[in-house]
Amino acid sequence: MTAFKEDFLHLVWKYQYFDTRNCLSEENAEIQIVKIGFQNHHEGPDFKEAHIRIGQVDYHGHVEIHLKSSDWKAHDHQQDPSYNSVILHVVWEHDMPIQRKDGTSIPTLALRGKVFLDVVRNYERLLASSRKILCSGQLESIPEILKFSMLEKSLIERLEEKSQRVLDMLAENNQDWEETTYQWLFWNFGFKTNQHAMVKLSKTVPYKILKKHMNQPSAQEAILFGQAGFLGSYSEGLFPMGNADGYVDTLVREYRFFQKKYGLKPEIYPSEWRFMGVRPANYPTIRLAQLAAIVAHGPSLFSAVTQGTSSLADFHQFLDRPVSRYWHRHYHFGKASETISKRKITPSILALLGMNFMVPLWFAYGRFLDNFDWQERCFAFLQEIPAESNSIIGNFERIQWKPLQAFDSQGMMGLFNHYCKEKRCLDCKIGQALLRPQKK
Repeated sequence: MTAFKEDFLHLVWKYQYFDTRNCLSEENAEIQIVKIGFQNHHEGPDFKEAHIRIGQVDYHGHVEIHLKSSDWKAHDHQQDPSYNSVILHVVWEHDMPIQRKDGTSIPTLALRGKVFLDVVRNYERLLASSRKILCSGQLESIPEILKFSMLEKSLIERLEEKSQRVLDMLAENNQDWEETTYQWLFWNFGFKTNQHAMVKLSKTVPYKILKKHMNQPSAQEAILFGQAGFLGSYSEGLFPMGNADGYVDTLVREYRFFQKKYGLKPEIYPSEWRFMGVRPANYPTIRLAQLAAIVAHGPSLFSAVTQGTSSLADFHQFLDRPVSRYWHRHYHFGKASETISKRKITPSILALLGMNFMVPLWFAYGRFLDNFDWQERCFAFLQEIPAESNSIIGNFERIQWKPLQAFDSQGMMGLFNHYCKEKRCLDCKIGQALLRPQKK
């Protein structure tokens, strides 16, 4: 048989994929499995609260599973009191007797030769695949409802992972949702390349300062661009003042004033911002101009994204704010562009921000409130967004599993990264279905 991991035996025990008739322990006692117990995914025995009849005696306790009996000692379970309640040791190969911490023996059930041949062959067939998605040659036998169920499971796990970053920020901000939403917005406007610089900037300029200057776009831009380090050369006289539209002059003067007023201390060097390899439309200067326009719109970002936004159209309206005219003709300070653009956020960027900013924030808020309705709201929102197109999604499309919208594609990314790539087929509903023995 192909080498397998312990989790294969977990699956065999969980679904009883072995001959339970005339089941004998290594001590030659008859075993009747009344209750397998519930699987424990944390520390301690693998299946808890089982009910096993051995001989004429009923035992209630835990079941521990290993490839070999000797793994009990290798894992030092004989010294761990949490394993004193183990009533049955299930192994593939019995190579030595084992005892609890008090020296009493534990009955052992060896599964070699007892596992259904169909299950073994299905497992070998699955692992023998050299494809990125191991089950790709067998997906046609899987019902659509099961595939959908696994996508939903993977999506929830992906959203839990993303939303945890929001909750970590919330803890750092002493449960201040307003400040957290502000920092999370900046993080996502960094688009991986400038994420860390963006969130660092948001921490040097608390949202409460910018809120004092609502409907004063030049003041907010002066503070943000100044703190980002983009005005330093002008402030120090290294570049001439007196721009054609006076925009930079105004920013420098206002930044000098607000820097003293609020005691702002720049902590970001211009070299921390990455322009190389970044498309001009995604330059941090353009993203900061867009952020300033969004932040200037209203007194509460958090209310805007939780109470004032429920659909993709609402989200587009929230982000669709005109940037200062200077940026219509520039990508950077002092560098004019050959073309004129209002620097509106494109539909593709809108979709990315919806998936990476809005949905994780909503999901985190739902977890914070312990309110399941926010999860459903996330699902509905993702079903409004077109599916992504990237290398991971391409792996699924090549096996004729095509996503219809972002709900599917986000689920596929979670499925691939956390199951397919890690070859965790036995934790996947699809993989588990493919291992089932044929009905007779």
